[in-house]
Amino acid sequence: MTNIVMLNNVDHQALRVVTTRAARYGDNVMTCATYPAEFRDIQAHYPIVFHKLADSNYEPVALLGFQEGENLFLGPQGWEVNYVPLAIERLPFLIGRNGEELNVHIDLDNPRLSRDEGEALFLAYGGVTPYMERVTSMLKSIHEGLQDVPDFIAALREHDLLESFVADIELEDGSQNRLYGFHTINEDKLYKLPGAALESLNREGHLLSIYMVLASMSNFRDLIDRKQRAVNANG
Repeated sequence: MTNIVMLNNVDHQALRVVTTRAARYGDNVMTCATYPAEFRDIQAHYPIVFHKLADSNYEPVALLGFQEGENLFLGPQGWEVNYVPLAIERLPFLIGRNGEELNVHIDLDNPRLSRDEGEALFLAYGGVTPYMERVTSMLKSIHEGLQDVPDFIAALREHDLLESFVADIELEDGSQNRLYGFHTINEDKLYKLPGAALESLNREGHLLSIYMVLASMSNFRDLIDRKQRAVNANG
């Protein structure tokens, strides 16, 4: 459940946000949304794949696990790599609209909220804390970054570069794990595009994003290793 309201320094003066990363705070997710401006940071650790939406459109996501509720980057000490995707780090905050104006909203039912521990949102005598300044900057980056997704997806579809894939993973104990329902970029079709098409993709800023997606696929090996270690740890 969610209880989303616009943030204000009267009703929410005493609220704090726990920034520890753990499943109990809702970090046990298989995927999270991302966008082209974030791809450079995402591809350093996570595979970037495409999830088909109900309206037959697509969204890019960072892959964190192989099944629902599984985040293989969560360990006993928290998040195990040095970049947390912004779609996760920004929680429990989100951008909302008050008429035409964009505002910071907060989910009052989010388990990260506390009155006893965590980062304060507001200063005692007015103003926001440095933590809240970072949250605002993060939300602005996400909001602006998501505006680029429709054009990027449209370019991929125009050149028929998206293809579905299935990954079959066999672990040391012989167990089989299958990842399906996602799409990736068809490298063969990309390399066969005529020069004019590649020039157009480059001019529109999409070609770099495409190569970031392709580079990210090498992270599947690490994801499989993480899955193996998780299985070993659980006996």
